[in-house]
Amino acid sequence: MKRIYLERYADVLLWGLTTARKKSYKKNEIVLVGFDKSGLELAEILHDRLISGGQRPVLRQNATWVMEKNFYMKGNMDQLIFIAPGEIELYKHLNGSIHIRGPESITHLAKADPAKIVATALSRKPFREILEKREHAGEFGWTLCMMPTQELANHAGMTLAQYEKEIVRSCFLDQKNPVAYWENIAKKAKRLKKWLKDLKIVSYRMESKNTDLTIMEGKDRQWLGISGHNVPSFELFVSPDYRGTKGVFYADQPSYRCGNYVEGVQLVFAEGNVVKATAKKGAAFLRKQLEMDPGARRVGEFSLTDKRFSNINRFMANTLFDENFGGKWGNSHVALGSSYTDTYTGNLKTLTRKKKEALGFNDSALHWDLVNSEKKQVTATCTNGKKIVIYEDGIFTLPSLKKR
Repeated sequence: MKRIYLERYADVLLWGLTTARKKSYKKNEIVLVGFDKSGLELAEILHDRLISGGQRPVLRQNATWVMEKNFYMKGNMDQLIFIAPGEIELYKHLNGSIHIRGPESITHLAKADPAKIVATALSRKPFREILEKREHAGEFGWTLCMMPTQELANHAGMTLAQYEKEIVRSCFLDQKNPVAYWENIAKKAKRLKKWLKDLKIVSYRMESKNTDLTIMEGKDRQWLGISGHNVPSFELFVSPDYRGTKGVFYADQPSYRCGNYVEGVQLVFAEGNVVKATAKKGAAFLRKQLEMDPGARRVGEFSLTDKRFSNINRFMANTLFDENFGGKWGNSHVALGSSYTDTYTGNLKTLTRKKKEALGFNDSALHWDLVNSEKKQVTATCTNGKKIVIYEDGIFTLPSLKKR
């Protein structure tokens, strides 16, 4: 990627990091920069910026695909769940994290035992809980991005140059001031989130050619999105009361997860749980993921992307981009597994595990986004009984929202 694009990428990531945190950053705070080999030059730029800004960057290069394959294929259970001394201590003091991903392989774990992958995921769950608590207190913020690699380009059916161009365009790196573009979209998203909140919605019904799904919003919820987390990110989302999920959801977008390719996923929900799951490809892996823990069969997130925001119009073989697909009809995705409890409107410091359960926030070591990009309509039922179409043909229906 050209140096000018990397410099602009760094601008956007630092905007994302500061926007994602409730409190302003101060000098001497600790920011983790995790990166794949393909992200080394971008990590160097971010390291320079953080040092110049008075932060204390901690640099971590991610395991290569060879290391990861050896870990899951040869590691015993003690090795799989081993937590290095000092890791918990570091996470308890982190103020921010930027992750630069750029995989050189996305299929190397296809033959790994899914049970091993699940065991490792469960052992890492405490890290997520620590950071979630710190984020709720305004002490932590995070963002992440993707670098173009030949592997991603191959699986997306593009050349490397085409894949890079898609990333540049999607993140507005071809603009002299990409941060201004992100701030403009965030401003419009803020209006949309207020509109959705003011409607006082009880439930949503999403209908497309292969989907007819009802989602219950739940008590004390708010829509979030386009808030600095993830670059790019164009989705608005809510973590619903999983207990009110019923009907059928179909993911027409393929998905790569833990080295496995899954296509044509159909989920049938009843009383909040997946009661039937099928897939055209990767069905065995899908079923294994659903067995991870009780929450893996429940919805943790319901999301909608307005096509007027997103430049993404091709399958990218990467969830970060595919869950923000704009295309002709926008997209909706649901996530199986863990909820985002920051969609709670109350004081997050008082949101205990017991209270989360009472409100229907889902808990799981899994969080798997599955995307539907079919032409669809989403109808909201409000507390006064009125039904309002809030999303149709890829856009939110708020009349005053002007085109970008």
